[in-house]
Amino acid sequence: MASGHRGLQPRKQPRQARAALTRQRILDAAARVFAEYGYAAGTTNRIAERARVSIGSLYQYYPNKDAILVELLTRHLDAGMVAAPPDQDELLSEPIEGVMRFFVRNVIESHREDPQLLRVMMEQGPRVPELLEKIARSERRHIAYAGRLLRNHPDVRVTDVDIAARLVTSTVETVVHRVMAGPGQVDIARFEDELVAMLTRYLSGGPSVTSAV
Repeated sequence: MASGHRGLQPRKQPRQARAALTRQRILDAAARVFAEYGYAAGTTNRIAERARVSIGSLYQYYPNKDAILVELLTRHLDAGMVAAPPDQDELLSEPIEGVMRFFVRNVIESHREDPQLLRVMMEQGPRVPELLEKIARSERRHIAYAGRLLRNHPDVRVTDVDIAARLVTSTVETVVHRVMAGPGQVDIARFEDELVAMLTRYLSGGPSVTSAV
């Protein structure tokens, strides 16, 4: 694993369409290799072979597999931060169950495409200050949004909204990640219902929620 920040930076940014396509092929191949083999066995040779490029060509773009994994994780985080949350007034008109279902379903969808790759990125990837700050910034953004929403929602009956926002945000992200990336298969619809019910009861102290149609 690279020891310095510079070893985690891409070596060059593609300026031509052909170079950009080659770089994307490397990233796509790396995603499949990491998901299939895990991080330790996901070597640059395997990535180059899957991308159908020479190992020399791969090293023109990335100094090592750490840099590739960092870019995959950065793109995942950037996609989550770019996705603008819906208008708060629209969500405030929904019962708190509907609000929680919106949040839970969005996180589930972000984990469905390749949960094994996400597990590798989040649990086995290199940790550098810039990447850790990006992760923390994404988390702060979601907590702040949840706090504003819960503070103004008429169904919420918690004592401390700030703590509730942290609990809801971390619970949804952690539980969905563990379940989706864990061993075996899970009934996604049932899982969504149970997680929504748990959060709704906590926030409102109300009765059990019903399954979404």
